[in-house]
Amino acid sequence: MFGRSKPKPQRYDAAVQKPILHKSICTGETTAGFLDLCGGRYHEVMLIRSDRDLKAFMDAYGIDAVPETKY
Repeated sequence: MFGRSKPKPQRYDAAVQKPILHKSICTGETTAGFLDLCGGRYHEVMLIRSDRDLKAFMDAYGIDAVPETKY
């Protein structure tokens, strides 16, 4: 009743967007999001602080492999 509910898998259009991890060169901060293949815009979804956050991102969007890292 008061437990955490499982997040519903969200969707992204694989033909138009590519999942990537964006890592700051200065601070080392990592964010997960999607790169628009047509325009090259990056849409940030969440901050990644640990492997558990990365797994949550991958589970939420149904991503099987670890996304590519861009700096």
